Amino acid sequence: MIKVLKPGLATSVQDLGREGYYHLGIPPSGALDQYALSAANQLVGNPAGLAALECTLLGPELEFQQDALVAVSGAHMTARIDGVEMHHDTAFTVKAGQVLRFDFPKAGARTYVAVAGGIDVPVVLGSRSTYALGALGGFQGRRLIAGDELPVGIARGKSRAGASLPMALRQSLGGEITLRVVPGLYYHRLTESAAKSFFAEPWTVGSEADRIGYRFKGGSALSFQPREQPFGAGSDPSNIVDSCYPIGSIQVPAGLEPIVLHRDAVSGGGYAMIGTVISADLDLIGQMQPNQKARFVAVTLEEALEARRSYKKKLSCLSKLFPS
Repeated sequence: MIKVLKPGLATSVQDLGREGYYHLGIPPSGALDQYALSAANQLVGNPAGLAALECTLLGPELEFQQDALVAVSGAHMTARIDGVEMHHDTAFTVKAGQVLRFDFPKAGARTYVAVAGGIDVPVVLGSRSTYALGALGGFQGRRLIAGDELPVGIARGKSRAGASLPMALRQSLGGEITLRVVPGLYYHRLTESAAKSFFAEPWTVGSEADRIGYRFKGGSALSFQPREQPFGAGSDPSNIVDSCYPIGSIQVPAGLEPIVLHRDAVSGGGYAMIGTVISADLDLIGQMQPNQKARFVAVTLEEALEARRSYKKKLSCLSKLFPS
């Protein structure tokens, strides 16, 4: 059992998500940085998709009621056991009665805390992930609060304290981020000048960024080709007749600020999607802090598929290093 002394800013239980229900309006949820969650899990001998804690910007304080093997990956928030610094991307032991705390992040936005055996909350629709907007899954369908007691599953892996990610498999976080985008179904609705400026100008993450979507500011407003709005579409030029939203899709309400939809996003609506951030780059978005800079770069579908293959190869390297 793990007792939450302080919950941090937005700590929740997440695994790799619940697939297959988006057409019913239930998003996949799951870790915004899937690679970091997989790495933390495999360092402690868990399967990659076991439930762990996703901690955003301000980490929690956790008192362990039992001995445990723990690993922290993702954002560089220094972990400390009773004040003693623990290594990042490395498995370490925690004794019953000890408290795990975190410093402020030096790079990245979300850190993942995996415990051997996983966080043993109930499975809901095939996943232990928290979808807070729908009060579904995780620990009582919400973010953690002080006083929560998290059950831990039975450790079955072979990992040990000191198991560590090689440098080649560690994430590089911070700085200006490049996000690759496949221009979308409604990209043609942009004027020529807007299409050029979207990819040419730098953008800044807004303070409203969360698990539902990341808002970007600072670039030029985007204009749309004039047309008579069809029946069922709103009056704003960025409105369309309702359509499905893939995870990673980019909408620009009123043409002002692009929003990249993420793993807790609604499944459809009435804004034109000008493109989709490729799946291989979604982890990068989840690690972006407010005010961090980004540039969007157009890629072809073939380039996006090649990037996905490379991403899956990196995940495969993790599994070979730390077989569960």
